[in-house]
Amino acid sequence: MKTLAHLGAVWLSLLLSVSQAGATDYFVNNNTGKDSNSGVSREAAFQSLEKLSNMQFQPGDKIFLAAGQTFKGELRLVNQHGTATAPISIESYAWKGATGYFTIDAKGKAIGILIQDGSYIRVKKARIIADGYITAPGETETMRVGVKLEATASKTCHHIELDSLLIEQVYFENKGFKRDAAEVKTANGSQRYGWGIRLMATKAGSEIREVDIRNSIVRELSHTGIKLTGMAKNIQWIRIHDNQLSHTGGPGIQMSEVKNIHVYRNSVDHSGSNTDSRKWSRGSGLWTWSASHVLIEHNRFTNANGPGDSAGAHIDFNCDHIVLQYNFSANNAGGFCEILGNNYNCAYRYNISVNDGHRIKGKNGAFQEGKLFWLSGYQGDKQPKQGPVNSYFYNNTMYVSPELMSKIAIEASSKGILIMNNIFYVMGGSKMVLGDQNKKDDTASKLLDGIVFKNNLWYAASSWPADAPIRDAEPKFGNPSFIRPGGMRVEDYIPVATLLIREKGLPVKLLPGDYQGLLQGLNPTVDILGHPVGDIPPIGAIAPSSNTY
Repeated sequence: MKTLAHLGAVWLSLLLSVSQAGATDYFVNNNTGKDSNSGVSREAAFQSLEKLSNMQFQPGDKIFLAAGQTFKGELRLVNQHGTATAPISIESYAWKGATGYFTIDAKGKAIGILIQDGSYIRVKKARIIADGYITAPGETETMRVGVKLEATASKTCHHIELDSLLIEQVYFENKGFKRDAAEVKTANGSQRYGWGIRLMATKAGSEIREVDIRNSIVRELSHTGIKLTGMAKNIQWIRIHDNQLSHTGGPGIQMSEVKNIHVYRNSVDHSGSNTDSRKWSRGSGLWTWSASHVLIEHNRFTNANGPGDSAGAHIDFNCDHIVLQYNFSANNAGGFCEILGNNYNCAYRYNISVNDGHRIKGKNGAFQEGKLFWLSGYQGDKQPKQGPVNSYFYNNTMYVSPELMSKIAIEASSKGILIMNNIFYVMGGSKMVLGDQNKKDDTASKLLDGIVFKNNLWYAASSWPADAPIRDAEPKFGNPSFIRPGGMRVEDYIPVATLLIREKGLPVKLLPGDYQGLLQGLNPTVDILGHPVGDIPPIGAIAPSSNTY
């Protein structure tokens, strides 16, 4: 007798075969194809992106573009819908020995690939370039984007996969254009730029959800590499992972008005790049604004540049439950930890920071100090300073070389601060600085509330400013003897002096008055290398397995 489970499997198999039966494979080749062809074989391939943009595809349809070829224009997929079992896919096929990417050259176009109000669509092995314009652009054009996912009013764009893309040389302006010196001081850039991947849901009732951006390279463009822009948290359940972003003129990854986002195993290098005069030349490796429930882990943030901001990864204002853990952050001009105003229950834990916050105000045009650790109540120029509230900072390992001065800024509006189990290997001394570039702390007369600051390992007493408003109540001093201080690998910060580290931490508890904590719990079971932590945590980001010193 057949079981219900067996019958269900048979039914699903039949459903899949039916759903695929009506699907069509289409081929596009701009050397041998013609748009008057049927497109259903390599011999009868279409020729242009325009042909594809005017077609209506069915669930299970596959669009193959010839590898090694360049297709000029833009591919627009509007109101195209696959299904969970039969997605619409766009990818390359081998042609004349070429494999891998096909290229879309969107020079002079607004977008390389547009997916608007669509669902269950996969794009793989596409290279997109869009270097400037062909004729002078009209006043209505504001941006150039490699790949854009968009939900219009009362529409949803969902279940989209962007896999193994190469997006580079995306600029609105032609080479030789120079931005005025004041542009880099604007909040997010006020001129026209090129962007890598943009998710936009800014109309009433719009929604973007269930998007997976993976295994892609985004580099050499004038603003942000991957940018999510929603309203009222209408962009949700997004995964951004295993991507390499480098030399973006703005931030590497930025997200606003989002919820339930997982960002992991990405590498962001030289955000805020200034190697082309068309670049904005300022930007953190990653930052969030008005975001909820974001987990940022196992990423590398290195060499962020810019006269302001430009941390490895920072939490801008109006956020809650943002957790940065197991990340490697190094040589970022703006700093390591930055938590701004009206933020609740945010954390940096089990991260490694190397020479972050080296920027000096007034040098090379910098209008803001770089800071190793910064808590600010800033929530906009027109709002009073507030928070951050319940900021958890623990089990981080920080190394600052002797030639650098470590800078700290903590505003009195901060309420609820935990600083515990960290290694402050700060060799060049430290000092307090103003947090915000144009405003002094107007809350200085208020007392900081709800402080748990204890059990950190310090290289020297000078590793924390003597005039700081809070101090470690139970400090420890010593040299953890890292394997290779100043190195660019996580393993370089394995401590040899394990007697100072192993099981010397304190379990993390809720801050006074906090009844939520962190969504992932307060006490992780593994360290940055995946070593088990046990009931008694280490000091720093790495739990040594045995005593060797």
